[in-house]
Amino acid sequence: MSYTVIIPARLASTRLPNKPLADLGGKPMVVRVAERAAASGAARIVVATDHADILAACAAHDVPAYLTRADHPSGTDRIAEVARALGLADSDVVVNLQGDEPLIDPALLDACAARISLDVPMATCAHPLHSAEEAFNPNVVKVVLDRAGRALYFSRATIPWHRDGFMHSRSALPPGFAPLRHIGLYAYRNDFLQAYPALPVAPLETLEALEQLRVLWHGYPIAVHVTDRAPPAGVDTPEDLLRVRAHFS
Repeated sequence: MSYTVIIPARLASTRLPNKPLADLGGKPMVVRVAERAAASGAARIVVATDHADILAACAAHDVPAYLTRADHPSGTDRIAEVARALGLADSDVVVNLQGDEPLIDPALLDACAARISLDVPMATCAHPLHSAEEAFNPNVVKVVLDRAGRALYFSRATIPWHRDGFMHSRSALPPGFAPLRHIGLYAYRNDFLQAYPALPVAPLETLEALEQLRVLWHGYPIAVHVTDRAPPAGVDTPEDLLRVRAHFS
């Protein structure tokens, strides 16, 4: 499948200022992310940014970039603007790869994009959890699927709830029970990507602080590719940055 990767990259970050420009082995993080995307089957990779410094860093490394409006409420709105600017057809597939994922597996992008169809306008990824600590961590988003591998619900709560297993202990997951952790990688059919920003915010989205719940609330299916292995963590904190720098050094 031919698809376009758009990498939203904002300069402002509360926990890690100037994160997209952080040096990783001599190149800015956003450039490293684009290089990972280039190793996938994507036909085109474009950085979507709100700041001229990121635009200049991309130009210095021959990475295509587009300067968007600065007032977008989310990264999804930002990539929708870029998809319009690129003149993509309604049926084209767009993958939203966050600009703080310099270790992402390129094959995961291909697998996510492949789940888009005429009936499914949006896709994402997940992997099994094997740790009770992560299963009960509200910062770890979980997802449950139907028989077709489409999302029934995303939550910060522990879902599904193993009634019998958790009745006696929550210190470990019951044997054979592996809830799915959501991976923040998304693919969209472009016609849906353009329609998404106009969808009213959903009550569940507000409660859980999970943007993807807006899609389910309005009745659109989300296909979920399940990978066996957890992808390397992205960069959210100074400790994450040190870990990733060690990889590139």
